[in-house]
Amino acid sequence: MNTKKEILIGLLVGIIANTLGTLLYILLFSELSISETYKAAVEQEHVGSLLALGAVLNLIAFFGFLRIKRDNRAKGVLLATIITAFIILYYKVF
Repeated sequence: MNTKKEILIGLLVGIIANTLGTLLYILLFSELSISETYKAAVEQEHVGSLLALGAVLNLIAFFGFLRIKRDNRAKGVLLATIITAFIILYYKVF
């Protein structure tokens, strides 16, 4: 397959894994609804922490792609993780 397409697939998997990880964390550990938890995180300036906890699922996707020899997809997941890190940095600084 095309290298750029493989990296894009990995990027999408990384974004989806991060989103699912964040939602899973909220559902398992928060007594509030998803929207209420997000509002509380914004008010208390914990959105970055919430995103960081959601990024844990990217580890599973990254090492899963490496295990099945899909290195370019693993690069896409790594790119999604780096983008998440910059978003977290933005929330922490501003």
